[in-house]
Amino acid sequence: MIENIREKYSIGALLYSPALNTGIAQAVTEEKYSRPYSLAICLEDTISDDSVEAAEEQLCITLRLIFEEYTKKLFYLPKIFIRVRSSEQMIRLYDRLHEYSGIITGFIFPKYTLSNADGYNDAVRKINELSDRIIYMMPILESSDIIDYSARHEVLTGIKEKIDSVRNYVLNIRVGGNDFSNQFSTRRHYDETIYDILPIAQLFGDILTVFSREYVVSGAVWEYFSSENDEWKTGMLRELKLDKLNGFVGKTVIHPKQIDVVNESLMVSRKDYEDARDILNWDKSGLQVGKSFGGERMNEIKTNINWAYKTIILSEIYGIK
Repeated sequence: MIENIREKYSIGALLYSPALNTGIAQAVTEEKYSRPYSLAICLEDTISDDSVEAAEEQLCITLRLIFEEYTKKLFYLPKIFIRVRSSEQMIRLYDRLHEYSGIITGFIFPKYTLSNADGYNDAVRKINELSDRIIYMMPILESSDIIDYSARHEVLTGIKEKIDSVRNYVLNIRVGGNDFSNQFSTRRHYDETIYDILPIAQLFGDILTVFSREYVVSGAVWEYFSSENDEWKTGMLRELKLDKLNGFVGKTVIHPKQIDVVNESLMVSRKDYEDARDILNWDKSGLQVGKSFGGERMNEIKTNINWAYKTIILSEIYGIK
């Protein structure tokens, strides 16, 4: 059970790359990226409709090259996910990629909602019947029907019921910040965060309220990766701090430079680590409350226990500051 929880928290920085990118395999096998990281090879929004067939061909080449190299030498193999366009494409691709399934962690389902959930869920069940190891799914909540405030509670509750029905296959739930921003015709700059866009902040609050007590929910993509004085990094760290505070764990990234920033934000402070360890190893007979490691705050067993478990797991995966 603990290992399964660790797996869910270990997605961390999920690096997106278009499936047409011919350099992915070399970058992975030659360890060109900081680690830890996970990899999403995208066949959806990053690929034009008339290039899907070519992207699928390149995806097969990429996975074959990584698989063949992994049989010859040791290198850091990230968790690899394929972002598909539909459940039909997912099944068709898995048939083609079955011999490389040992390096595929799972599939990402864009715009997962009530109208397509059954198709995706049936597909992941079918694939797992064929596989000798779990092939996971990561649904992305980014469809426009979630935005309608009058129906939001009903839609999110319905989506959760669909996800609950395949709970054992769900590694993360992800959110689409840019898709939601597009609906409101907004776009944040590097000195702003997604939480400054009030309709989206409220929407994220609703998603976290419905899902984060039972699932790991990952934060929205940060678009910036360059600026004259690293303002992009300062802005990203600011948003990551708010992500973490609100319950998001991990983040979609679109440039290798962003991986280190995400990993830095996921590290646990020494004070938090010591407090979490103290809470989990509490031996003060009768008392259920005490002074923190730094003597600055209160530790209370009954109200801080879930935070403590989460903090220790993150420290084991990402380290202690």
